[in-house]
Amino acid sequence: MALPATIRVLGLLPGLVMILLAAFLTEYSIGILLRFGKAGLYAASPKAAPATSYSGVVGDVFGGTGRTLSLALIVVNNLGMLVVYMIIIGDVLAGTSSDGTHHPGVLEGWFGQQWWTTRSFVLLSTTLLVFAPLISLKRLDSLSYTSALSVALAVVFVVITAAVAVIKLMNGSVGMPRLLPEINDQASFWKLFSTVPVIVTAYICHYSIHPIENELKDPTKMKSIVRTSLVLCCTVYITTSFFGFLLFGDDTLDDVLANFDTDLELPHSALINDVVRVSYAVHLMLVFPIVFFSLRLNLDGLLFPHAGPISFDGRRFFSLTVALMGMTFLGANYIPSIWDAFQFTGATATVSIGFIFPAAIALRDIYGISTKKDRIMSWIMILLAVSSSTVALSSDLYGMFKDGEVE
Repeated sequence: MALPATIRVLGLLPGLVMILLAAFLTEYSIGILLRFGKAGLYAASPKAAPATSYSGVVGDVFGGTGRTLSLALIVVNNLGMLVVYMIIIGDVLAGTSSDGTHHPGVLEGWFGQQWWTTRSFVLLSTTLLVFAPLISLKRLDSLSYTSALSVALAVVFVVITAAVAVIKLMNGSVGMPRLLPEINDQASFWKLFSTVPVIVTAYICHYSIHPIENELKDPTKMKSIVRTSLVLCCTVYITTSFFGFLLFGDDTLDDVLANFDTDLELPHSALINDVVRVSYAVHLMLVFPIVFFSLRLNLDGLLFPHAGPISFDGRRFFSLTVALMGMTFLGANYIPSIWDAFQFTGATATVSIGFIFPAAIALRDIYGISTKKDRIMSWIMILLAVSSSTVALSSDLYGMFKDGEVE
C-alpha cells in the first residue's frame, strides 16, 4: 500500500511510467529465467536436466556460490515482504502513528482503546488464528483457493477507492493530482530514487515461477500465465496509485490504508472506510502464506542443501516455520513503517533477485542462447538496478542521519 505514496513523491506521470517500466522489465527477466531453466535439458551432458527452482537456475550458471547467494537474497526479500504485510495488517486493525498524528485502526474505531486492540495483541492473534493454520500446509497448490480470494479482495479495494475518488472529483471535493514531482531542494531530488525499491518490490515473484511451473499439468502455459498475471498486477497497481493519490493528494501516507480513517464527505463514509481497510487486510492475510511458503523452502535449501524435501521431515518443517514466523512477528512490531522496510530490502535483495541475477545469467550465457536483445536488455537492467538502488540507499541513510534517527 505504498504505491500511492510513490506517486506522491514522483508525481502522476513519472510514477505511472515507472510502474509500467517495472512491469515490462519484470516480464523480460522472468522470461530469461524460464528459458535458461529449460536450457539444461538440451545441454551437452546426458545427465543435464531443467532447473526446478530460481536458485537452481543461478547454481547452473554461477555454481554453488551463486546458488547460496541467491537463496540468501530470497530469504531476506521474502522476510522483508512478510514484515511489511504484518505492518500493514497492524496499521489497519490496530492503528498507526505518522508525523505525530494517530490514525486509529478498525478495531479501535469499533470498540475504543482496549488491551485487546493494541498492535502487539492483534498481530499475535492474527498469527495464531490465521497464519498458523495456513503456513502449516505443505503444498503450494493447497493455497490456490485462498490465492484466488485474495485477488478478488484486491479488486474490491480498487473498485471502491476508484468509485470514491471519481465521485469526489465530480463534485469538486478533490482536484486533479499533481503531474510532476515537486523538487524544492537537493534532498527532495534524491528522494525520487527512494521510490524505485518500492515499485520493484511490488512485482517480485521470480522465486515462485519454477515451483508453480513444476505443479502445472502443461508447463508450456507458464509464459502466458506470467504475462496475464503481470497485466492484472500492473492494472491493479496503476489504478490503486492513481485513485489513491487522487483521493488524498499530498496528504497520502506511506501506507495509504491509514488515510481511510477520516471523513470522506460521502454518505456512509465510516462504512466505506471499514470495508476498504478490512478487505485489504484480509487480502494480505491470504497472500501471506504464499510468500511464506517460498521463504521456508529457500531457507531450508540454504541451511540444509543436501537434505531431502522439507515436506517429508516434520521436525525440520516445524522448526523453520516457528523460527521464521517468530522473526516476522518481531520485525512487524519493531520496524516503524513499511517505507523503511521497503527501502532496505527493496534496494538490495529485491533488485538483485528481480533484475541483476537474471541479467547476469543472460550475459554469461553458458548455453549460447542469449540474443543481442537479451544482452542489451540485461545491461539496461543491471545499470538501472545498481544506480537507482545505490542512490536510494544513500538518500535514505542521509535522511535518517539528517533527521536524527541515527545517533
